[in-house]
Amino acid sequence: MGDISNALKPGEKLPLQPWAIKLTRERLSKDDPNASCLPSGIPRQSPFPFKIIQTPKLILFLIEGNVHTYRQIFLDGSGHPKDLDPTWFGDSRGTWQGDTLVVDTVGFNDKFWFDGIGHPHTEKLHVIERYRRPDSGHLDYEVTIDDPGAYARPFTMYGQSPLLQNTEIMEYFCIENNQDVAHILGKGTPAKE
Repeated sequence: MGDISNALKPGEKLPLQPWAIKLTRERLSKDDPNASCLPSGIPRQSPFPFKIIQTPKLILFLIEGNVHTYRQIFLDGSGHPKDLDPTWFGDSRGTWQGDTLVVDTVGFNDKFWFDGIGHPHTEKLHVIERYRRPDSGHLDYEVTIDDPGAYARPFTMYGQSPLLQNTEIMEYFCIENNQDVAHILGKGTPAKE
């Protein structure tokens, strides 16, 4: 996801708090944790394909890119643990509401960026995702972000992922010592020759 602002309804603006606006403007693309092979977190969408595996009590997202990572969504009816250690993907608990999977996630660290622009969040982040298939070839999603530490009010993003047919996710490993980071330019930084 290049800029989460693009996933909002037309005319809606991100309700960033002043410190979050300032931090976003100061961040350089080369400092993006994702560029250093760290997980992308939620709701950032990787440009790489993913696979969803569903069992009666667990859904797994297998993500091709970055560190070939996974995300777990528990469907066993249990609640979030009381004393969570903050993580990149948080703790996700899902329920079905008709044909819509509703995922409630808390327990995030504050290390990942929402997008390549550098929009921040805090450990107060609470995400509600809704996934639905309008047809056999698409997955619609609606993501509500509630982070009173960085945003003045909750906001909702919308998007759709196409079903990739006749293919499998591949092994792709972004590794420490990524030599390409030096080639990423910061905002307004001219290329050096």
